[in-house]
Amino acid sequence: MLLVAGAGILILILDPLTPPARRDRLAALGLVGIVAAAIALWVRRGQPEVVFGGMLTADAFALFFNLLFLLVAGLTLLISLPYVRRVGMDHGEYYALLLFSTLGMMIMASSQDLMTIFLGLETLSISLYILAGFLRGELKSNESALKYLLLGAFASGFLLYGIALIYGATGSINLKRVAEAIAAGKVASPLLLTIGMGLLIIGFGFKVASVPFHMWTPDVYEGAPTSVTAFMIAGTKAAAFAAFLRVLMTALPVLQADWSRVLWVLAVLTMTVGNVVAIAQSNIKRMLAYSSIAHAGYILVALVAANKLGSGSILFYLTAYTFMNLGAFAVVVALARQDGERVTIDEFSGLGLKYPFLGAAMALFMFSLAGIPPTGGFMGKFYIFSAAIQANYIGLAIVGGLNSVISVFYYLRITVVMYMGQGEAEPRVAGLSPALGLAVLIAILGTLQLGLFPSRFLEVALRSVGALLL
Repeated sequence: MLLVAGAGILILILDPLTPPARRDRLAALGLVGIVAAAIALWVRRGQPEVVFGGMLTADAFALFFNLLFLLVAGLTLLISLPYVRRVGMDHGEYYALLLFSTLGMMIMASSQDLMTIFLGLETLSISLYILAGFLRGELKSNESALKYLLLGAFASGFLLYGIALIYGATGSINLKRVAEAIAAGKVASPLLLTIGMGLLIIGFGFKVASVPFHMWTPDVYEGAPTSVTAFMIAGTKAAAFAAFLRVLMTALPVLQADWSRVLWVLAVLTMTVGNVVAIAQSNIKRMLAYSSIAHAGYILVALVAANKLGSGSILFYLTAYTFMNLGAFAVVVALARQDGERVTIDEFSGLGLKYPFLGAAMALFMFSLAGIPPTGGFMGKFYIFSAAIQANYIGLAIVGGLNSVISVFYYLRITVVMYMGQGEAEPRVAGLSPALGLAVLIAILGTLQLGLFPSRFLEVALRSVGALLL
């Protein structure tokens, strides 16, 4: 965490001293900080430690998610390099804010304390409010930032009030002490505890974009700069689910019968609304926004199952989700016109044949998002629905399977347009820079690796959640 924060602060210090033509060096410095943090994490693996009076932990669960967040940040920086130069937002604070957002994610995943989770969430969110409005001359970007700020603050209020009520009921905000108080029957007011749990679910529901707390998502994702949307769609969801999973499994396992019923309803609504509304979208960023809502529903299915396979499949699915979404956004950035972005799906007509590598990559990511084998998305859904069946939620697994079938329509629509549409003669696309090409290649390899050889990675995910289920 110190390496990530230090790299962000160093970028802010060096930014005024760096000529505008050399700002890519600041992105390189950010990448160095991310790689150094990943190496430090890897060296300390297998050495769990609790610090700051039990507020933060360096267990296997935190290690897994912190490495995932660093992967998201690294791929986003690679995607950003050509994009920010083209749209005129190549400023040092952009790279610093990405790193500070990543720091907030790492705090959330490593927290053993409800207040530390809140602090991590605010570190993440405040940086993203600024990044969403980074295209200051664009009205949609300003609208995106304002909506995200207002609704994000609203969600934070629910979360903070839930924390206060849980503290009032149990006398602690430490996750393990809350669990001990509930198990021992030392709860001042069961009603306070239940309301507090409900407010936490609402707060996290906003952050993971579950229905009916999803209304901010399409507008914010559409208006934000494309590289920022890619970062939010992968990183924010992973951080919110990391904290959500730790809270439910560490602090509130005794109340599983209560929260699983609520999450069952949220999962069905989220999958169904996300997929059905995505069909009607013509804007590719809005389509991917509703797609991300549907994927939150699939992950909620695993959360409802609340068994070891379900928890492990969340980690597996979020990793596959990172590769396929960041890969898709990298292709969108590469296929942009020299004079602006392609906004509608029809504007991608015929580009699959003109640019075979980018077309094949986009097709792969769409197949993975739809859950078609042999991709990481297919294996992720397979493990999630298997966990639901194992926990005797067979109806929920059937609803998830039907929603996956619905999603095939709008994902394959993009592939059909790219390969069978009649593209008009136009100037060349922005194309693949070395950094963007590397991001696409990493995403392709990750998607195929998780699809073709999933068992070893699932074992790592299951080991990582083991500490939460003791």
